[in-house]
Amino acid sequence: MELPTGVELVEYATVAGVALPDGVGRALAAGDIIDAAPDPYTPGRWSLRAGSKVGAVNITVPGAREPFTVRVAPKVPIARLFFLLGYSLDANGAWRDNEVDVAEHRDLVPALAHALERQTDRALRQGLLQGYRTTEEGSLVVRGRIREAEQIRRRFGAMLPVEVTYDEFTTDIAENRILRTAVERMLWLPGVPRDVRRRLLHQRARLADVTPVVRGQRMPRWQPTRLNTRYHNVLRLAQVMLDGASAEHAPGGLQIDGFLFDMNRLFEDFVSVALREALRDSGRTARLQDSHHLDEASAIRMRPDFVLYGPDGVPCAVADAKYKAERRSGYSDADLYQMLAYCTALGLEEGHLVYAKGNASHAAHRVRHADIVIHQHALDLDQEPAGLLADIAQVARRMRTD
Repeated sequence: MELPTGVELVEYATVAGVALPDGVGRALAAGDIIDAAPDPYTPGRWSLRAGSKVGAVNITVPGAREPFTVRVAPKVPIARLFFLLGYSLDANGAWRDNEVDVAEHRDLVPALAHALERQTDRALRQGLLQGYRTTEEGSLVVRGRIREAEQIRRRFGAMLPVEVTYDEFTTDIAENRILRTAVERMLWLPGVPRDVRRRLLHQRARLADVTPVVRGQRMPRWQPTRLNTRYHNVLRLAQVMLDGASAEHAPGGLQIDGFLFDMNRLFEDFVSVALREALRDSGRTARLQDSHHLDEASAIRMRPDFVLYGPDGVPCAVADAKYKAERRSGYSDADLYQMLAYCTALGLEEGHLVYAKGNASHAAHRVRHADIVIHQHALDLDQEPAGLLADIAQVARRMRTD
């Protein structure tokens, strides 16, 4: 039997009876890409279920002629996904509105590759950004400042080479290194269209003198400044891509390489940023993923997605985003218990749960003997951005009256 070279799923969808190479099936079962379980009655067949992660990965088994590709498509249209992503990264809309035209792409990886290439091209049109980079090295000539302690420790009294430190004006700075690394990783992803790949190769050539970050090394830090303004948009996009990149070298030479994007995290980030923007003029301060404790001993930590503070610094509203649709039996009771804990610990009379979709736009539950009301809001991600932001504004208005 000739085995397939890939499988395509939709987030949270299940496919049964898929023929997989044994090594691929075991790798999927042991990893966190998708859920995989062997068919107990048919050897070589597997049941696969996607979760909230979307994207594509290549799984290379030793001895195989080509990698096995797993693609997981999001339920929402690609253009809507990029709106959520763009708003989360930049609520002012610097690139989400008109700079990333992904309408022609129906899959995530081609759209992401297209967006990265376009943004890189815009950033580099005026040439590569230059800046000062601190370098420490052994040199045959004195340059900058001599590191006396290192000279003694490493050279044992020898005069040459000299351990020096100096600031060099170069293009090999954090901003360009992140771009070079993102372009390199994108070129390895499965499903990048040929024309986009060709343009990405051109961008890599423009960054040829820049050192990419080796896998396993920490990504260099960058700070938004006036000097690197033209890099802001592409660096935010590149960091999202690099955060979702995965690479594993399993025993026996098995390699997993690709990009996975967590829709749960994307929805949480979007709701939190959108609520913050909607309440910006309220005279209150919003904090995202702020850490609190449930108990007086501070042993049980909790991190609501969104907490709103009054001028006195006391919490006045709390919200949590849940990327899941309402079932026939309603939303999960566990979400209500979680929000009840938030309200109790923060001393609030109302709490807000925001879901990706539901049968009704709003529901409210008053907790017995606690005088706490828990609101459940549902956002329809299939609608246009203006309608989605209007729904967020309605949630914010309810939070203002808490």
